[in-house]
Amino acid sequence: MIRVSHPRRKRDSTIALINVVFLMLIFFLIAGTVAAPLDPDLNLVDTSELDGREPPDALVLHQDGTLSFRGAPMDPETYMNGREPGAVRIVPDREVSGARLIEVTGQLRRLGAQSVFVVTEKALE
Repeated sequence: MIRVSHPRRKRDSTIALINVVFLMLIFFLIAGTVAAPLDPDLNLVDTSELDGREPPDALVLHQDGTLSFRGAPMDPETYMNGREPGAVRIVPDREVSGARLIEVTGQLRRLGAQSVFVVTEKALE
């Protein structure tokens, strides 16, 4: 007697993939709820109404390349005279040239600033 072999059907591998994705989904749902929720009586600080201002101890580099400190015109030499060496903060205008910013930070470093921090706006997009 001759046996007729039926062609085997190939198993669909997408079932295993669906199972893995489902298990990962369950894992992340459970892991996301492990963190303790915030106290329901807690009211977080609202900062949407605050005005953005430069720090009071920072040099401001304007669009035209001039410097000011607390509203008064300033140059790096005058600013560094009488200051102890340390960190200097500078707030550049968005439209100021990069070359001018590098020039001013280099002058501040040569005049004794140990480090120069450029203060920027953090955008939340």
